[in-house]
Amino acid sequence: MRKESELEGVTLLGCQGVAYPTDYAPQLLETFENKHPENEYVVTFDCPEFTTLCPKTGQPDFGHIIISYIPRERMVESKSLKLYLFSFRNHGDFHEDCVNIIMKDLWKLMDPKYIEVKGLFMPRGGISIYPFANMGDADHQDLCKARRVAALDMKK
Repeated sequence: MRKESELEGVTLLGCQGVAYPTDYAPQLLETFENKHPENEYVVTFDCPEFTTLCPKTGQPDFGHIIISYIPRERMVESKSLKLYLFSFRNHGDFHEDCVNIIMKDLWKLMDPKYIEVKGLFMPRGGISIYPFANMGDADHQDLCKARRVAALDMKK
């Protein structure tokens, strides 16, 4: 079991009555210590109900966001991630921007060894958009390249 000192900075988990953000809020993201930094393993989050707004029309866009990363010392806390992703609800940006913003915010927050973010957006005007973005440290550049090549054939 984790010690109280290991949970410092985790304030949203277990907190009743948390207000959902109405604007883009990266400051909501919280981390905790990775107890297994010597292991190379993957953590995946699946958010099938992501919503944002078209920056031009203000119409809602619906998507499925999948985040995978290989942690280093810090890991993102899932409730803070949920609230952060919810904060895009009234945020007007293109799908490609949202995916890159999410990836960069999490990279800055955690400094993982590798991270990727996929967006599977519902059709608008008869076209679905599936942006993919990834980053990795010097030891994971081959993985970055391989995953980008694989994303060229990304399907639901």
